[in-house]
Amino acid sequence: MKLRPHLHVRQSRSAFAEGNARWTNLDLDPVPRHRRQWGPSSFIAYWISDAFNAATWQFASSMMAVGLGWRESLIIVAISFFIISFVIAANGAVGSIYHIPFPVIARASWGFWGSYIAIVSRVILALFWFAIQNVNGGNAVRAMIGAIWPSFLTLENGIPETEGITTNGMVSYLIFWILQFPFLCIHPNKVRWLFVVKSILVPIAWIAILIWAFVTEGGGGMFAQEATVSGSTYSWLFLANMTSVLGNYATLSVNQSDFSRYSRVSAKWQLLYIPMLPIVFTFISFIGIAASSAGHARYGGPIPWDPIVLISNWSSRACRFFAAFSFALASLGVNISANSISAANDLTALFPSYVDLRRGQIICGILSWCLVPWKILASAGNFLNFMSAYAIFLGPIAAIMLWDFWVLKRRKYDTLALYQPRNPVYGYGGWGVNWRAVVAFLVGVVPCLPGLINSVNEGVEVGVGVHPYQFGWILGFVGTSVVYVGLSLWFPVEEAMVERAVMPEEVYDARVEGVEAGEEIIGGRKKSVGREKREEVDF
Repeated sequence: MKLRPHLHVRQSRSAFAEGNARWTNLDLDPVPRHRRQWGPSSFIAYWISDAFNAATWQFASSMMAVGLGWRESLIIVAISFFIISFVIAANGAVGSIYHIPFPVIARASWGFWGSYIAIVSRVILALFWFAIQNVNGGNAVRAMIGAIWPSFLTLENGIPETEGITTNGMVSYLIFWILQFPFLCIHPNKVRWLFVVKSILVPIAWIAILIWAFVTEGGGGMFAQEATVSGSTYSWLFLANMTSVLGNYATLSVNQSDFSRYSRVSAKWQLLYIPMLPIVFTFISFIGIAASSAGHARYGGPIPWDPIVLISNWSSRACRFFAAFSFALASLGVNISANSISAANDLTALFPSYVDLRRGQIICGILSWCLVPWKILASAGNFLNFMSAYAIFLGPIAAIMLWDFWVLKRRKYDTLALYQPRNPVYGYGGWGVNWRAVVAFLVGVVPCLPGLINSVNEGVEVGVGVHPYQFGWILGFVGTSVVYVGLSLWFPVEEAMVERAVMPEEVYDARVEGVEAGEEIIGGRKKSVGREKREEVDF
């Protein structure tokens, strides 16, 4: 029979939501045993791949540009990733244990309808960051084309200057977008091979750049740079830059379960992130400092904080091409791992009848054009402001998820109830909204809003109101943690405190046994089914 495209996505007779297409589809259901294909090597490759991107390269160098020394800059990167690695590991472990994605996990702490607050907050940020990475990838493609066809870099510009992009920039953006598009159609179980390839090729290229920096200029003179600020200015600058680093990976502190749900190994492997992330990310930031320093010493002019600007000065066209290719591959990998799959999971949760993971990633790719990211970058005050804004929403969300699972619910979730809105376990009084999470979220976000407004429009004077925003992730995480745990203990939700965890394996196994016996397990009750119906069941 010829398959025809349908507006609705393919739905199974779900063992989890009684076939309720409003709350699940095949991609939102817990991952069954035979589809759990991520092992330790996959997760290591994933994080090495995720770490090697242009943003990480620019972390420390961007801090030096605003007045900090190289030592302080690297210390900030190390401390920030040490802090956030605990949150990533803790929230990622939930996915490894229950094999469910972030939008479903959020129902346990927010309620079914309340989870939309967390989902919408993350999907907006994931879409914007996906678009920004497309610009970085497009810049790398432009350098690649320029290495092969030098006259491309001087192509006559037919786009108004106010648009923030040139003709060759737009062509390069389009090429990167087209080359990236096929990867948006790959399931997370298969795309892990992209991370393996990237985790081999990109580190080799960047370590070669580090060797070039020390062989040619001994690393340059930037390692002699000391902080140019002191006192309270230094302290606030230190906190602001820490927030920026935390903000850049705040999304992975909530969405790690989107990948860990495919794990075939113990959740203890998530602890690998705690020593690994600070070391890897600090090392890459060190490469950025050394390369920028050597580039400034060798070529003069403004310090080439942007790695594409640096490699554009090289005389060897082959070196320019392969170095630029490594940055294009870096942008591609991080866009898939941190942004498109995150957005796809969120869109699937919002519209499960019409969106699955593949469609969600394609929608994310299309929307990236609508956001005109080249204008965002052209008008941004600096690279760090965007990342700070990114942090203030996700810090509180990560805090609510972490404390709900590890402390309040005592690591016991009822997986079946997470897909059944009529089940009282996570119904939160029948309203489907946990007001404790909403209040705690507002407490974490609201103090940072004046500073956020000021960062977007410096003409709006907020005085000391800018300071909470300068350490927004930490303030939001801590403030939300205290309020959420306090309210949950003061006004406990007894029905959500299940006596034992209900694992997805139990539901799948019970359904298999029921089908084999001519029965179907639905909502804890057995119903007789015919042979024809049993054959339709999709596991």
